Amino acid sequence: MGDEVRTALAAIARRWVEEGWRHDDALPDGHIVDELHSHGFIDHDSGGRAADNAGFREGIVRLLAAFPDLRTEARDFVVEPTCAGASGACSGTVTVRWIAVGTQAGSYLGAAPTNRQTAFKGIEIIRLEDGRITERWGEWDGLELLAQLNRGTP
Repeated sequence: MGDEVRTALAAIARRWVEEGWRHDDALPDGHIVDELHSHGFIDHDSGGRAADNAGFREGIVRLLAAFPDLRTEARDFVVEPTCAGASGACSGTVTVRWIAVGTQAGSYLGAAPTNRQTAFKGIEIIRLEDGRITERWGEWDGLELLAQLNRGTP
């Protein structure tokens, strides 16, 4: 059961990063919040936004408005499963290292659109209960991204 739970938790984290932080004409930006977050979700590193689902959705919408072709890739996972929740669904903590590439078509971090491709990276820690994301801690290299936006080199 341990390997199955680890695989399931990593799959949720991968979907959250790779599908949720991507524009899809068939789905509204930020749809991943409704699909994978719990109602009581807490964002411990909200970057000044509300630390709830609405704030997280706002962050995704702003990111995708600035980088409409953004592509993220989950690179590494550290998965710590816990006992199955009340419903028997996957619970635990997942740390995921990711990279992102996108063309800046809109203002972001106070930088005017450059129409240049940028690349940046980060690490997320998410807690899941019964297959839903309940908490998030995240760090990404905003200084690296800002430097690229200001000088135009990835």
